[in-house]
Amino acid sequence: MRVFVTGATGFIGSAIVQELIAAGHQVLGLARSDASAGALAQIGVEAHRGDLSDTESLAAGARACDGVIHTAFIHDFSQFEANVETDRRAVEALAGALEGSDKPLVIASGTLMVAHAHPATERDAPMSLAMPRAASEATVLAAARRGVRGSVVRLPPTVHGAGDHGFVPRLIAAAREKGVSPYVGDGENRWPAVHRLDAARLFHLALERAEPGSRLHAAAEEGIPMRTIAQAIGQGLGVPVRSLAGEEAPAHFGFLAAFVAMDNPTSSALTRQTLRWDPREAGLLTDMGESGYFQ
Repeated sequence: MRVFVTGATGFIGSAIVQELIAAGHQVLGLARSDASAGALAQIGVEAHRGDLSDTESLAAGARACDGVIHTAFIHDFSQFEANVETDRRAVEALAGALEGSDKPLVIASGTLMVAHAHPATERDAPMSLAMPRAASEATVLAAARRGVRGSVVRLPPTVHGAGDHGFVPRLIAAAREKGVSPYVGDGENRWPAVHRLDAARLFHLALERAEPGSRLHAAAEEGIPMRTIAQAIGQGLGVPVRSLAGEEAPAHFGFLAAFVAMDNPTSSALTRQTLRWDPREAGLLTDMGESGYFQ
C-alpha cells in the first residue's frame, strides 16, 4: 500500500513511517521545508511538498495514494484556535479527496476532549464540538458515510519515548528551573500514556483494519496519578515534591497549568479487542528513567 503521511518527520509521524516501511508499505511524506524533504530522503521516503494550509496540495497527496495517515498539527498555543481550524480544513480536504474510494483515512485526535473523572471509552463523543479537534473527528466520521474508511486515533496527552518534546519534558524543565516538582491539589488526577512505538503500531493497524467510523484509543496506561509523575520527576532531578493550590499552579506551570490539573483516565479496551492492539513498550515511569528525560 502507498500511504500519504502528514507529520511524517514529527515525533509520532516518524515512528509511523518506520512502522509502515517495516511492514512493506511505501510512504509519501508531507514536507513543508527542504530540511523535512531531506530528512525523508535519507530514509528512502518520497517527499510531497506542502503544508497544512495548502489544501490543494493535501488533496493531491491523498489522491496519489492508497490511504492517508494524518498526524500533523501546528503546535503554536498562541494561535491555538486558528490552528484547530487549519486542522479541520486539512481533514476536510483529505476526506474530500478520498470520497467514494473506500480508501482509509486515519487522523490523530486527543483523549483530553473526552469525558473526564471516569475512564473515557471509544464510544464517548467529545464533550462538545468546541473542543479542540472535535470538528476534525466529526469530519472523518461523516466521511465514513461517503465512501471513506475513516477512523480516529485519540492520543493521550503523554506520548513518550526518546526524543519527546511534549508535556513531560516541559514539566521536567519547569521543575529543574524552579527547584521543585509540584502537583495540583492531592495529585490524584490521572493522565493516560503511550509509548510512541505502540502508538505507531495502532495507526498501522487502523490503516489496515479499522472499520469506517471507528474511534480508537491509544492508551497503553489508563491513568497515572499526577502526584506519581511529579514524584518521578522529583527523584530524577533530586528536587523536592509538593502540592500546589489551584491558584498557585499558573506561576509554576504557565500555560500547562490547566492541563496538569485535568483528570483524564482513558480506556482502550475496545481498541485492544477489535484490532488486537497489544502495547509492549516500556511504561511512562520506566521510560522516563531509560530514555534520557533527565539529561
